Amino acid sequence: METKTTKILDGKALAEKIHQELTSQIQSLQAKIGRPPGLAVLMVGDNPASAAYVRNKEKACARVGMTSFGKHFPKETTQQELEDVIAALNEDEQVDGILVQLPLPEHLDAVKLLHQIAPDKDADGLHPVNLGRLVRGEAGLRSCTPAGVMRLLAEYAIPLAGKQAVVVGRSILVGKPMALMLLEADATVTIAHSRSQDIQNITKNADVLIAAAGIPGLITADMVKPGAVVVDVGINRVTDANGKSRLVGDVEFGATANVADYITPVPGGVGPMTVALLLENTFTSYLKAAKDKGILNGK
Repeated sequence: METKTTKILDGKALAEKIHQELTSQIQSLQAKIGRPPGLAVLMVGDNPASAAYVRNKEKACARVGMTSFGKHFPKETTQQELEDVIAALNEDEQVDGILVQLPLPEHLDAVKLLHQIAPDKDADGLHPVNLGRLVRGEAGLRSCTPAGVMRLLAEYAIPLAGKQAVVVGRSILVGKPMALMLLEADATVTIAHSRSQDIQNITKNADVLIAAAGIPGLITADMVKPGAVVVDVGINRVTDANGKSRLVGDVEFGATANVADYITPVPGGVGPMTVALLLENTFTSYLKAAKDKGILNGK
């Protein structure tokens, strides 16, 4: 009897490939444009997880030759102060991408801050203008995590047209834009969420299952169709009885890997792709700014 071989969708390896491509493109364009691309990441307060994510983004910028305009603000920073900073960054010709690191302290309105970012500098692809462009199938900056998932599926030549795709989770960060991107790729899309009836019956029909609910181990092997493609967007920190913490996804990896044809690991799957697409969005904005000024002649 043959043993099943599940293929790992290696986001870490693909992210490295994207980093190398960006490094090469930046090196060749920098002299012509007169500057490297610039990404500004705004962080408020001292959330340790946020600090780690910001460090990762800054390191990634350095590796590909982007300038990082990291700005770290004390917890008590006001809404108006942050809006003023964003307004200045919108006008700064050295800055191509702006990102507000979430979560923010409770007294701040994250949505209002997001709306202040110029759509062409919206590195996270979450401004209503960019989400509207996604809905309409127009060119624009795309939300990094779902765009990273799509790139990963394309890298492994996984067909989507006509396939049954199920997205578990309906957040504006991942679930909703993910469903729209799958629809754009001609998949038949179902969104399952906390109010859905009999989720197992929904997920069991999925040729492509995207878990993005933020609940550790939500998807078990008996919820997955044999031969499915399973993409785990969840990144959850859990602590065992000995007080040791580790990162796990929304999918029970071990048993599910025996059922699925393809699966993403956590960590090393979707996470690195999110950062890679953040850099790519910033590079796209960099190119657009140069073309708008006539530096690249629209090429």
